[in-house]
This record gives sequence, structure tokens and C-alpha cells, in this order.
Amino acid sequence: MFKRVALLFLILLCGFAAGLVVTGRMRSAGEADARDTAAPARSPAPAAEAVQAGRPLSIPGQAPDFAEIAARTVDAVVNISAIQVARSPRMNDPMFRFFFGDDRDMFTRRGQSAGSGVIVSSDGYVLTNNHVIGEHVEAITVVLSDQRERRARIVGADPLTDLAVLKIEGRGLPTIQWGDSSRLRVAEWVLAIGNPYQIGQTVTLGIVSAIGRNNVNLNSYEEFIQTDAAINPGNSGGALINGRGELVGINTSIFTVTGGYQGIGFAVPSNLARRVMDELIEHGEVRRGTIGTVTVVALNDRLVEELRLEGKRGALVWEMRRDSPAFAGGLRPGDVVEAVNGQPTEDPSQFWRAVHNAAPGSTATFNVNRGGRRTELKIAIERESTRRRRV
Repeated sequence: MFKRVALLFLILLCGFAAGLVVTGRMRSAGEADARDTAAPARSPAPAAEAVQAGRPLSIPGQAPDFAEIAARTVDAVVNISAIQVARSPRMNDPMFRFFFGDDRDMFTRRGQSAGSGVIVSSDGYVLTNNHVIGEHVEAITVVLSDQRERRARIVGADPLTDLAVLKIEGRGLPTIQWGDSSRLRVAEWVLAIGNPYQIGQTVTLGIVSAIGRNNVNLNSYEEFIQTDAAINPGNSGGALINGRGELVGINTSIFTVTGGYQGIGFAVPSNLARRVMDELIEHGEVRRGTIGTVTVVALNDRLVEELRLEGKRGALVWEMRRDSPAFAGGLRPGDVVEAVNGQPTEDPSQFWRAVHNAAPGSTATFNVNRGGRRTELKIAIERESTRRRRV
């Protein structure tokens, strides 16, 4: 009997010891797994390596390091204020001046417009919106991130893209690295940096909502990045930054009912902005092609039915001047332009982009649908001037 009890006790003791060994091993394995997953998050090495290589400032599976991106870029965004001057047109009337004199200041109104800008070169070139500086500007002041003020002069402005280049004095100024806007993807993270409502430099976060947005009736030349990063009055001319800390757009406008932020903002893509900037710096204007005074409209169901077209793709020529290169080349009201130099023109915005991108002095090929019959026209491209006075 004693032997049986001893044997039973020995079996239970062995089982208990084996259970402790298995449990200990399982606990150790679990602790090892937790260390392996936590270690990369604590280590700064991946983020530091991404900064050096120009890759997104993020650890795989996580968002970019927005604090680091902002720290690297915010100093290159400036505040711009412009003094606008408006004189009564009656000052040009001799009879009015006879009775009221030649005191122009009496009939002159001054106002101030404000916005943001981006320093794009260490020697003081600043990119902003044309509407920030206005048309009748008397003086422009640029305020740097450290609150230093600089008087600015206009290098050139382009109303079609709503861009302008200013120049301030300085050396070693902070800049932002250019990014390739053609690589942007919908839902990619972006930061908007500017000076909304003149309250001071502000950083907002959002995503790319759409790319290549046009037909929003903002500019003649539309190819916008749409974002839901908060953009408000005063943000115009500020920077749109991607997850690599690169400049991918110039914030230009918002869609709003109330006048404030509603989650729909638009920015000029960096590739277009850079091309316009280079033209303005080198020539003082953007050299574009034109075919004269021509009005084109988008097709709708009624027009498609009346013109017996197959679909709503194309730009309908509505009216034109007889002394235009377009008329001389054979284009007529009622024609539907389907392509220019091989580029599809599915709407008026694409039509004008194709025309403006054609080299002045060249001859462009227009593919036209005229009454259901397709024909090809050769139209001379003239130079369109956008030069404006400088301050």
C-alpha cells in the first residue's frame, strides 16, 4: 500500500515539474516576441536613414514623421503683404480735373492684400500667387519666419496659372526641396503651410483628394491638386508638402460656401509651378502659344443631340474672331476639337492646355469633328504675352 502511494506521489511530482518547464518556455517565448516587435518602434535608425536617403520620413506601417517634416520646411514659407492702389478713372477726364484739380491723392484709394509665399532659392526668389500681389500694386513686403521684413520686387507674374515670382535681398535663405508632382497619388499624406487670416504661420494636415482637377472655373489654365488639408484665406501662395518633405504644390484657392475651410482646397502642381517660375525668371513672362480669340464650351446632352455626336468628349468651338489664326487655319464655329497635336481634348480645359503648350511659331494639328465628319486642320501658333509691369 505504501509503495502504491509513493509511486502515485512520484508521478504527480514529475507532472508538476514538467508543467513548470513548459509554462516557463512559453512565457519566455512570448516575452521575446514582444521585444522583437517593440524594438524597431523605439529605434530611431529607420527614420534617420529615411531622412538621409530622401525617402518618406516614416517607419513601415506608420504615418510620416510630420513634426520632422514641418521642422525642415516651415522656415521657407513667408508672409506677403501688398499695398494696392486704385485711382478714380475720372482723373483722366480733363473737365473733371478742371473743376476738382489735379490732386491725385484725393481720388486715390489704398488697400492691402495678404497671403503666403515659398522661398525657392537661397538668394531670395519667392514663389506665390498672382492674386496675392494684385494688379495695381504699389509696394510689397515679405516677412520671414524670424519676423525680419524685406522689400520685394516683382520678377514676373502669370495670370493664367495665378502664379508670380518675387525677389528679395538675402543670402543663405531657407528653401524647400522640389518634389515631382506627377508621382502624387490619391490619399497620399500632405501638409499645407501658410499664414491664414494673418494669425501667423500655420501647418495643417490632410491627404491628396484628387489630381489633375480642372473645370473648377478658377484659372484659364487648370490642372490642380485637390486636398482636404485645411486651407483658408491667407494660405494662398503657401506650400503643399509631401511625406518626403518636398514641395509638390503651391496652395491657390478653396471651394467654400461660407468663406472658410470646407475640406476642398486646390494647389498648382509643383511641376507646372517650376516651369512657370523658370520662364518668369528668365524672360519676365511665360511664353505660350495662342490661336487668337476663340471661345470653346463643354458639350452637354442637348448639344450632342443637336450636333449628332457620338459622345460628350471634345471642346465645341462656340465663337471666334475672323482675324484669328484659328479662322485662317480653317477652324469654324460648330467644330468639335477632339485632339491637338495628338493630345485628347475632352473638355475646354484640356483644349487650352494643349494650345498653350504648343510652341509659338509652330504649326499645330487639330483633329476636328465637323457635322459627323472628321478632318485634320493645320493652324499656326502665335505667341501670347502675359508680361506685366514690375514694382
